[in-house]
This record gives sequence, structure tokens and C-alpha cells, in this order.
Amino acid sequence: MRCDTGDALTEYGIGRDTAFAGAVLLVVSELVANAVRHAGDHSPTVDVTVAVGAGQLVVGVADRDPRLPDLSPEALGDGLRTVTDLTAAYDGTLRVEPAAHGHGKAVVARFRVPGAPRGSSPARPLPDALDRRTR
Repeated sequence: MRCDTGDALTEYGIGRDTAFAGAVLLVVSELVANAVRHAGDHSPTVDVTVAVGAGQLVVGVADRDPRLPDLSPEALGDGLRTVTDLTAAYDGTLRVEPAAHGHGKAVVARFRVPGAPRGSSPARPLPDALDRRTR
């Protein structure tokens, strides 16, 4: 996943050796690890999607498990706390959305791309810019 995500970042003009790319790659790693750990019994695959638009980079990790993670600050484990901190460091958000494939959910991290103007329009729904499955 990290390699595929790194390739997608490079295609979008984001250097792999930047702090921003490092943050995005860590977020993807944490979200995939959580999906495998907590949804693995219900979801044999995890879908990772990366999109860039309107000054934002959006990463979605979807599984077929209908159970929603608790994103309240007091319920966060170390992994989701790290994800929340990294998205906030880039003026971003973390939320849960219905999965594009119609079953389960996607945990979606949005980041403002460094150098992009503040107040840019939100990125559109996630396209299949990167559609890799893992288990």
C-alpha cells in the first residue's frame, strides 16, 4: 500500500521525500492496519483511494464492515490519534463516510496540500485514482 500510495503521490506532483508525503503515507499505513485489525473478519479486502483536487489531497480506506469506528477524542487509540494529529497538522479532517461500493464504510482523511490557497473548494468525492486491494 505504501508503495502504491507513494506512486500516486508522485503522479500528483508530490515528492516522496517531503514531510507531507511522509504524513500521508503514515496515515494510509495506520488506516489500512486498523481496517485489517478491526474489520478483517467481516471484510476480506481493503480498498485504498487517493485523489487530489481543489488544493486538497483525500485518502480513503474502505472495508465492507458496517461497524463504524468511534472518532471521539476519548475513544481514539494510538493509531487514529496519530491520523487525527497528522490531518490536523495539514488543516485537514478525518471522518467516516459510506463506502463507494455500497457496503461498509470508508475512513476518509483530507489534507490541505502545502502551498495551496486556504479556503479552496473541497475535493470532490473520491475517484478511483488508486484502487488497490489488500488483506
